[in-house]
Amino acid sequence: MTCFFGKVGICLKTQDIIIRDPFILPYQGRYYMYGTRSHTCWGDHAVGVDVYISEDLELWTEPAEVFHRPENFWADRHFWAPEVHIYKEKFYMFMTMEGPDGKKGTGILRADAPCGPFKAFGADIITPEDWSSLDGTFYLSPEGIPYMVFCHEWTQIGDGQVCAIRLKSDLSGPDGSPEILFCASEAPWAKMVGGWYENMPTGYVTDGPFMLRTEDGRLHMLWSSFGEGGYVQALAHSDNDDIDGHWVVDHHLLFEKDGGHGMIFKGFDGIYRLVLHCPNTSYHEHPTFYPLEYSNQAGVVTIQMP
Repeated sequence: MTCFFGKVGICLKTQDIIIRDPFILPYQGRYYMYGTRSHTCWGDHAVGVDVYISEDLELWTEPAEVFHRPENFWADRHFWAPEVHIYKEKFYMFMTMEGPDGKKGTGILRADAPCGPFKAFGADIITPEDWSSLDGTFYLSPEGIPYMVFCHEWTQIGDGQVCAIRLKSDLSGPDGSPEILFCASEAPWAKMVGGWYENMPTGYVTDGPFMLRTEDGRLHMLWSSFGEGGYVQALAHSDNDDIDGHWVVDHHLLFEKDGGHGMIFKGFDGIYRLVLHCPNTSYHEHPTFYPLEYSNQAGVVTIQMP
């Protein structure tokens, strides 16, 4: 599996890249970064997804399009939070999409390489069609069972939920019904938001779940909501280190102010890093990287900024 490495001689600095919801795929000595195009994040003119490629997380190639909306594609807006995961020697993009009829959820696209082209291959969306859902991510259980973890949106139910649904073995569709893992209001720091325009509801937000299993076998979830400092990041932990455990939300925040929808990855240097978009301001957000320290002493897990 090979991939085009962008335009030779053209490099962008991290702070010059304007995207939301950054996602890093470390693969064969290079970092592949995907994200929501800021300039088409809102409205009905979403057309595609790009990748940026780096060897050092500082200088990046110009964006190369890895998915372009085909003619008569069911969705035309809100191409949000693309993530790319490797499964059975293929590359799968999990991405939120919405159609003109209001159907909104996470679908899965497939490619042979991290630079695409990614194409639809199964169900339009994995999440229930009568739910407003977003931000699906991939989880593979120790037994090899694939799941999508996603958010049932607060704008529909008031108290946003993080849910999980089992997938078919080829990821072409759901294999069961969603299960609720936790609700946004379970976080003591969560702040009710909304009402930003006429007739908009208020509620507690769940955004951007991301699953992380550390070397000691512990299972963690990074997720976003709103706190006193605006858009924030926090962690939750499973008591049995699997998807069906009891999930407990941290009482402290990992990132406290004006940045979120991130993920955690282990770099080629062995360092865990948090990447998120910051500030949470349309057309000004860019990926920001923070090294993390991890410890698990006496059963107390901490993942924190140094």
